[in-house]
Amino acid sequence: MLSKKNLMSPSEVSQMLGIPEATLYQWTYRGVGPRSFRVGRHRRYRIEDVEEWLEARARGGDHGAA
Repeated sequence: MLSKKNLMSPSEVSQMLGIPEATLYQWTYRGVGPRSFRVGRHRRYRIEDVEEWLEARARGGDHGAA
C-alpha cells in the first residue's frame, strides 16, 4: 500500500539527484527519468521508483536515460 511516506515531491527528488527541478519536468515531458505520477495537480515520485531508476543507470541500463 502506498503511503505519504513513500512519495517524494519534484523538489525532494531534484535534491536527492543533485539536479535542477526543471530537469525533472523536462524528463517527464520527454518520457525519460524516474517514473512519476500525478496526485491531483501535484507530481509525485515513489521512492522505490527513483531508487530503481538509479540502479538501472548504475548498471548501464538505458531505462529512462536523460
